[in-house]
Amino acid sequence: MGLPPARIGADYALPALRGWHKHTTRDALTKRYRFESFNQAFGFMTHVALFAERLNHHPEWRNVYNRVDVLLTTHDAGGVTELDVRMAQFMDEAALRLGGVGLAVPD
Repeated sequence: MGLPPARIGADYALPALRGWHKHTTRDALTKRYRFESFNQAFGFMTHVALFAERLNHHPEWRNVYNRVDVLLTTHDAGGVTELDVRMAQFMDEAALRLGGVGLAVPD
């Protein structure tokens, strides 16, 4: 299986990301996306899920109506890695294409 990706930490990753926040109790990145409808939110999740499978890196997330709350961390590494940065950047691009707006996420 090989070694897990190297942990870089949320503090190191945040400058490369727009609108993401450090989780208060974990080495993780958080963000909330809001869409116009449930269908748009679910479409976003479907689009991201396909990328996550290719990357073999999966988000922790929760969907309520038109919102998607996301937490990214690499469990094998015990914190944030480059995989989380790639996933966050992909999610931002996908949300932009699908009309989503990024918001702060309460922990």
